[in-house]
Amino acid sequence: MKPDRYWLTRFVLLRLLGFVYAVAFLAAALQLVPLIGSDGLLPLAPYLDAVAEHVGSRWDGFWALPTFFWLNASDGALRAVAWSGFALSCAVVVGYANAVGLAALWMLYTTIVHAGQDWYGYGWEIQLLETGFLAIFVVPLVDPRPFPRRAPPIALIGLLRWLAFRIMLGAGLIKIRGDSCWKDLTALYYHFETQPIPNPVSRALHFLPRPVLRAGVVFNHLAELVAPWFVFGPRLARRIAGAGIVAFQATLIVSGNLSFLNYLTIVPALACFDDGVWSRVLPSALVRRAERAAAESQPSIAMERVSWAVAALVAVLSIAPVVNMASPGQIMNTSFDRFDLVNSYGAFGSVGRERLNVVFEGTADEAIDERAHWKPYPYRALPVALDRRPVVIAPYQPRLDWQMWFAAMATPDEYPWTIHLVWKLLHNDPGALSLFAENPFPDQPPRYVRAVLYRYAFAPPSDARDRWWTRKELRLWLPPLSADDERLRDALRSMGWLGAATHSP
Repeated sequence: MKPDRYWLTRFVLLRLLGFVYAVAFLAAALQLVPLIGSDGLLPLAPYLDAVAEHVGSRWDGFWALPTFFWLNASDGALRAVAWSGFALSCAVVVGYANAVGLAALWMLYTTIVHAGQDWYGYGWEIQLLETGFLAIFVVPLVDPRPFPRRAPPIALIGLLRWLAFRIMLGAGLIKIRGDSCWKDLTALYYHFETQPIPNPVSRALHFLPRPVLRAGVVFNHLAELVAPWFVFGPRLARRIAGAGIVAFQATLIVSGNLSFLNYLTIVPALACFDDGVWSRVLPSALVRRAERAAAESQPSIAMERVSWAVAALVAVLSIAPVVNMASPGQIMNTSFDRFDLVNSYGAFGSVGRERLNVVFEGTADEAIDERAHWKPYPYRALPVALDRRPVVIAPYQPRLDWQMWFAAMATPDEYPWTIHLVWKLLHNDPGALSLFAENPFPDQPPRYVRAVLYRYAFAPPSDARDRWWTRKELRLWLPPLSADDERLRDALRSMGWLGAATHSP
């Protein structure tokens, strides 16, 4: 049996990784300034100052929190990093990638993730950093051609499979150890409705017959708890395992808006497929280019040695994630080194039984009594209006929407930046408003803004020709606040935001 080749595997894998990078950097370019800019909801410069004070100096702060924004945390620097990363990502998408360019992408996204605070605390951020780090060593140092004359190092193919193994198994174990609904196969009775951002397909899936939903949980367990064990198996077993993982991620893409997580998880799973698979599905011209590159390839001792050095580094750094994965107290989405090189993953260890949603509302009325007319601020993706069809927005991530999904299950004290958001809405701040779908007060700011907690549920398709949701008001999440309310001003002063907030338009 001839040894497997991975020229086409590398080509496909890097194109998908470039796409994920491009989406991630585009989201940063459009949202970083209103989120962490000088007048953002969580301004970056004061955050870095607090880190430096805590660790002793800005130099120590850099090693505690590696990011280039220690050199310059201006709005211009935020935009420059994000748009530079987007441009480099597009080059990878169209077929040009070398170790220098991929290292630049990894460093730029590391800079964003480590400065992103609440907005970048998701598991797929460190997963992109780990995947991007490994990709640096799959290609030659300088040659950027789609098919350079250097074979993909087999050690890196193995490391990508190891990453796929940990992602999938970690997700499966956190479910089995977490919520009982994964064991009794009822998780999908709730998931499609209560997931962070449903899409138009989610409602149809939610109302499927319950035996079908239980079968879906079984499929989940097969993909996450069984398939990973075969990614290092013989050729046929490995291909089947890879196909199962990719198919499972595809169902998640179809059924919801989980940012770029599922696209990113497919990337290392592609290492399960050798060129024998790709030659059957890719255009023949592309296959011939790969074959010609393989025939003309020259071994690179330096590239091989570096790949095995990376493998040794990953092996050492894998000890803590493996211990964590084997522990009954498993922690999901955790980094064990400051550069997020080898991490622990997992998702949906618990599943909500009801969908809570915080809706910000404003009024131009002077009196806030029962006659006051409140207008909601519609999110870009979270449900607000009952007749608004759920959107398809993934792999793009509206980060305010995601944070408000978590906030609805907590209190304003746990998400103090929501107070800052209220202040900005009271002043029609264009940055804050850019995070919403539209501004219900385009001519002048509202007199009062409040936040109301609602329970949402899918309207049954048979009863809902003109609506997608039903909802019930539960309570005020934040009371009505005005721009001259001393409670609001005191809260902003205590967090050091009033100075910046008073400059909001």
